Amino acid sequence: MPTTNEYHSPSNTGLMRQLVKYLESQKAKGLSHVLLDEDARQALRNLANSSKSAPKSNPTTSKPPATATQNPQSLTKREAINAHAFGLTAISPTLPKSEQLAQLEQQVRAWPSGDFPQSLRKTMVFSSGNPESKLMLIGEAPGHEEEKALCPFVGPAGKKLDQIFEAMGLKRDETYATNIVKFRPATARQTTNNRKPNAEEVAAFIPVIREEIRIVAPQCIVALGATALEALLGTDSTVASERGRWHEFEGIPLRVTYHPSYLLQTGENLSIKRMLWEDMLAVMEKIGMEISTKQRGYFLPNS
Repeated sequence: MPTTNEYHSPSNTGLMRQLVKYLESQKAKGLSHVLLDEDARQALRNLANSSKSAPKSNPTTSKPPATATQNPQSLTKREAINAHAFGLTAISPTLPKSEQLAQLEQQVRAWPSGDFPQSLRKTMVFSSGNPESKLMLIGEAPGHEEEKALCPFVGPAGKKLDQIFEAMGLKRDETYATNIVKFRPATARQTTNNRKPNAEEVAAFIPVIREEIRIVAPQCIVALGATALEALLGTDSTVASERGRWHEFEGIPLRVTYHPSYLLQTGENLSIKRMLWEDMLAVMEKIGMEISTKQRGYFLPNS
């Protein structure tokens, strides 16, 4: 947990000013409530507690707080989560899921330009599929093909995902697919080249993906690739070490597996294909799908 001194650092003072400014702007729009995720609520509790207990500093004798043991990346990520968590207003859970998602998408689209991560491009790719689906797949961020189509998981990786669905006996529109980050990460002189979203970009969208998961309420989540794994499980472990077993995200069973693009990068290595398929067999069992003997034997050596 952050220390008391950490919450009195200049960066946190700026964070609170940003929060107050944002809340005042929402009040001016006539809004009386905002949605806070658990990270934001805990940050406010810690700030309130530290303001009560922290000793007053003497500017002539005080020393700056020690930072040698702090992890700069973690601190930046936490601050990004707290800063952007206040950008979502409450959405009524009594509305149809499609309408709730439309409201969430509109809120993200209206993100104040001053708070929007400037390292991202400006074309949003929100989600696709059936919000009533039992199965929710989450990737990292849109790439060039997704940005053109305004749809996640298209292009070569999307075609590979469609083949996985076909092997499962599913159609794309029977599932719900989305990404952690809703905008394509930018690079200098960018054309068709893509990059992985950084920690700050991912952290900014954590409140959004949490709300999206709350709305869809799937029976099972599949985290495709390392970025989704890190964001949803809060770990920097590898896909190889976390796949093959069940995890949970806020009470929902979660399976980690390789991103379809990784299959392409490895030349559709048979052992990688089989490991991914074993994860999908476990998902099929979890959501109550029937599995044939033929399906169980896919991608085994000499199959």
